[in-house]
Amino acid sequence: MGHLHLQGRWVATLQAPPAAADGATAPPAPATAILQLGPHPELAHSVRGTVRRGNATALVSGDVDEGDLTLEESVNGTNISATWTGQVVDGSCGKEIRGTWNNANPTPSAPSAPFVLRKQPGWQ
Repeated sequence: MGHLHLQGRWVATLQAPPAAADGATAPPAPATAILQLGPHPELAHSVRGTVRRGNATALVSGDVDEGDLTLEESVNGTNISATWTGQVVDGSCGKEIRGTWNNANPTPSAPSAPFVLRKQPGWQ
């Protein structure tokens, strides 16, 4: 899988942190984000685009090398606010990637989380 296969629309499902050990609250539902990736205008073999969660949008850029995905996310366009690292799932024809979203400044309400990216059909 190469950078051209990353281009397009992806739906990300980020797993929520587990519920409190006391069982007093149910675990929150997984979060969903939409990534729209296109060619990077300055770096060959890389992608750039956006990630949208609800009404919030951040910039993302990165690449895939021998099945390993690395994306950097920035809410202000300058500083890295999170990273996405993962691997293309064998047998998925490059349409599913699993890994970990790492918040650059983790908090109890926004810790690191496992994710699944699924490529959406459409013109690429």
